[in-house]
Amino acid sequence: MRAIEQGLISCHLCHQLVTLPKERGEGALHCPRCGEPMHIRKPNSIQYTWALVIASIIFYIPANLLPMMEVHTFAGTQADTILSGVLYFLETGSYLIAAVIFIASIIVPITKLIILIYLLISVQRGSVKHKRIRKKLYVLTEIIGKWSMVDVYVVAIMIALVHFGGLTEIRAGAGATYFLLVVVITMIAAMQFDPKLIWDMQIDEEKRSNAANA
Repeated sequence: MRAIEQGLISCHLCHQLVTLPKERGEGALHCPRCGEPMHIRKPNSIQYTWALVIASIIFYIPANLLPMMEVHTFAGTQADTILSGVLYFLETGSYLIAAVIFIASIIVPITKLIILIYLLISVQRGSVKHKRIRKKLYVLTEIIGKWSMVDVYVVAIMIALVHFGGLTEIRAGAGATYFLLVVVITMIAAMQFDPKLIWDMQIDEEKRSNAANA
């Protein structure tokens, strides 16, 4: 039996379980631990998640086309995008670094966006298949999301360490700003999506089946 069927709901912020009062007034129910307004399901979860996913896709394009890092020397300026940086490390034999940047900066964001789009479409279509797999995919988006920051950390460390007066200076490129927006927005999108909606489809299907058999 689900928690909601026992009159229990959880806070979206601190996950405190609260018993729903039998008689609810007009005011919103607040969490007794953190004071956050409580809802049976996150309000407009699908709409907000779609908006954030679309924004992430839009920002991901300039994040890959614009330079992540600019190296200024007396000989000139060299700008590298995410992909050109990966190719540079491959050419210099730094295969591990190239693999880490490629996975963290290209594979992880794309994978996370694909998973979120799949979850949104499956919930909107009322799918009752592969519920446990979809739940695991949602957990995966929360786990891998922070690893996308690796490329941003690399740029930040390089800026802090490499600064030799007028000889060499490293600056963050415009691509770094867009990439940071992609990482942050996809993390918020995963938080905004309510995974309980996956299981609601099964309950609705069972109710319809029972009503048809009655």
